[in-house]
Amino acid sequence: MLKHVLIVTRNLPPLVGGMERLNWHIADELSKQNKVTIISHSAAKKLAPENVKFYEAPLSPLPFFLILSFIRAFWICITQPIDTLFAGSGLTAPIVVMLAKVFRKKSIVYIHGLDIGTNNKIYNLCWIPFIRNADQVIANSSPTYELCLKKKVKKGKLSIIHPGVTYPPKPKNENIIQGLREKYHLNDKKVLISVGRLTERKGMNEFIDQCFSRVVNTLPNTVLIIIGDTPSQSLNKNLQSKELILSTAEKHNLTDKIIFTGNIQDDDVLASFYYLADLHVFPVKHIPHDPEGFGMVAIEAAAHGTPTVAFATGGIVDAVKHGVSGYLVRENDYTILSKQIIELLENPLQQIDIQNFVKQFAWESFGKAINLNIGGK
Repeated sequence: MLKHVLIVTRNLPPLVGGMERLNWHIADELSKQNKVTIISHSAAKKLAPENVKFYEAPLSPLPFFLILSFIRAFWICITQPIDTLFAGSGLTAPIVVMLAKVFRKKSIVYIHGLDIGTNNKIYNLCWIPFIRNADQVIANSSPTYELCLKKKVKKGKLSIIHPGVTYPPKPKNENIIQGLREKYHLNDKKVLISVGRLTERKGMNEFIDQCFSRVVNTLPNTVLIIIGDTPSQSLNKNLQSKELILSTAEKHNLTDKIIFTGNIQDDDVLASFYYLADLHVFPVKHIPHDPEGFGMVAIEAAAHGTPTVAFATGGIVDAVKHGVSGYLVRENDYTILSKQIIELLENPLQQIDIQNFVKQFAWESFGKAINLNIGGK
């Protein structure tokens, strides 16, 4: 029987990040088997999946978004036969859980690492109790699952559904790839890429400072392409800037080895960067109160046959299979991280093994799992 699902989330494109891509796919996959309504920020309407009904709320200031989202959700619950209320992150859990209790509907909250791992006192006091009281809580990785247990979410309502990836990926476009090689002078270079927002947790400045110079000293033809920018609408204010990273690079005489592209919205161009790269670096720092929930970019790189070298922190341990799709290194050990990068550049892993690993994360599999959670209370 067709279910009517109301999704409330602030995290949708054109905001940039893994949570935003994930929430888009949650809506898209649910809409294939259910009637879906979304409440999100106004700019997301044009990019929302085709088969959904959309209600707008202002992106900022945050209190306005939450208040208007609550009012819209309340009205929808009165006027439409909603079966399930779905929070795309812990941020909107109070809206979803409160209204589900009032209208006797099912509530589901999808939890990312920072949703449950934060040490913010107000959030822990006001938001965590609502997460505990949801009918179902979906964690994005096994470490997030463990954090939920530590915050006293009942095991019986917990499950893990990893974020997905487009698989098989877009086919290679040799014209775009060669155009990028020529534009950025990448012919005969060893290419490292980093894809993601420039935040403290992502650790790019520390990577440049403590690791990249060692790699370049061993393999002088190595370049690093940084795809992403400092987020302007992120609730996480622990950010890094391009200027900070360049000043660190200048200290090590590495400015000519680093290329900033900014955010890339064109999927064909982003896919081409994944294809041309020798290695994806993911030097996420271990910050207990700001954990990496999963690490979607690692499986996106793997879908294109590109391995990842990363610190074994947070949900990255689920997203990278050591020795198969890349290497995992002890938290914040930049010496070993450098050695593993050099090892992979000199002795690449088998692309077929990398891509075979990532098949399990295809959005189709994600969709089946997320739709199973909608049926029944």
